[in-house]
Amino acid sequence: MDSFTFSPALGWIASSIVCLALVAAAVMGIVLYRRQRGSSDATVWSCVRRTSIALLLAIMVLTPSIVTRTTSKAVNATDVFIAVDVTGSMAVKDAHYGSDTTITRSAAAVKAIQDITALYPDASFAGLRFGASGTLDVPLTPDSTAIDNWAQTLSTESTFASSGSNLDAPLDQLLIQLKAAQEQHPDDAIVVYYISDGEQTSTATRRSFSSLRQYVDDATTIGVGSTAGGKIPVTDTTGANTSEQWVIDPTTKQPGISKMDPKNLKAIADEMSGRYMAVDAKTTVANGATSQASKEYRLTITPKERTLIAPIVWPFAIVTAVLLLWEAALWIVNSRRML
Repeated sequence: MDSFTFSPALGWIASSIVCLALVAAAVMGIVLYRRQRGSSDATVWSCVRRTSIALLLAIMVLTPSIVTRTTSKAVNATDVFIAVDVTGSMAVKDAHYGSDTTITRSAAAVKAIQDITALYPDASFAGLRFGASGTLDVPLTPDSTAIDNWAQTLSTESTFASSGSNLDAPLDQLLIQLKAAQEQHPDDAIVVYYISDGEQTSTATRRSFSSLRQYVDDATTIGVGSTAGGKIPVTDTTGANTSEQWVIDPTTKQPGISKMDPKNLKAIADEMSGRYMAVDAKTTVANGATSQASKEYRLTITPKERTLIAPIVWPFAIVTAVLLLWEAALWIVNSRRML
C-alpha cells in the first residue's frame, strides 16, 4: 500500500533550517506588502506569487515522497560437492550397502551418490574424483542426472599406475571450487560429501581439511568397506580385474589386505566441522544421520518486504518554474517602462 512522507535529501536538520528560512521569507514578504501597500507599486498578485514561490521551495527542500512497500521472494539454494575416492583399494569387494550382499567399495560409493542426489531436490551438484590427484569431472550443475551418470562411469585407478593413497588429493580442487561457488552464489548453502575407505598408504603427511570450514555449511565423510578388509585386485586402466590376481604386499610377499580406516575419516569430518558415517548392510545415506541433516539445506523461498521511496518534487518544481517565469516577465516589462 502506498503512503505519503517527507524524505529530505539534505537530512532533517539542514533541510529544516532551510525550510524555516524560506517560510520566514514568505511571511516577511506578506508583512512588507501590508506595510508598504500605499507607497509601493506591488500588487496583491505579486505578493501571492512571491509568497507561493518561497513556500513551494520550502516544500521541495523537505522532498515530498511516495512510499511503496513490496514483497519479494529470496531463493536460498544448496550447492552439493561430492568427492569420491577412486584409488585401487576401492576395488576391494568387502562393502555392503543396505543389504547383506557384498559389493565393491566403488559400487557402494555409486549407490551413495545416487542417494545423495535424491536427498537434495532442486540443488546443484559438482562431482570430483581423486586418486593420485584430484579432478573436477562435473562442474556445478542443477542437473542431478548428470551426477548419477557420472557416478556410473567411475572406475578405480590402475594398480600399475598407483603411487599410494593420499586422502588430501581432492583438497586443492575443493578449495578452488568452494571459493568460486561462494563468490558466485553468496546466499547458497554449501554441502560437501567425501566418500572413501579412509586408507592412507602414501608416505606424505596428510594436509588438514580445516581450510574448507570458511566455505562449508555442512560436511559428511562416508566410509565404504569394512574394518576387516579384503584383498586388493590387480586392475588395469579401466579399473577391471581381468586376471583375478591380487596386489602383493612387498613386506610379507602375500596378497595385501586393505582395511577401511574410520579414524582418518572421522578426523577429516572433524576438520570440516562435519560428521562421519559408515555405510553397511543396515545403514545407507538415505536412512543415515545425513538424511535428517539434508532437510536443513533444501531449497527455501523466504518472503522479504522492501520499502521504496520515490520523490515527487517535479510537480512543485513545474509550478515554481511557471511562477518564476511570470515574475521574470513582469520584471522585464516594468524595467522597460522605467527607461
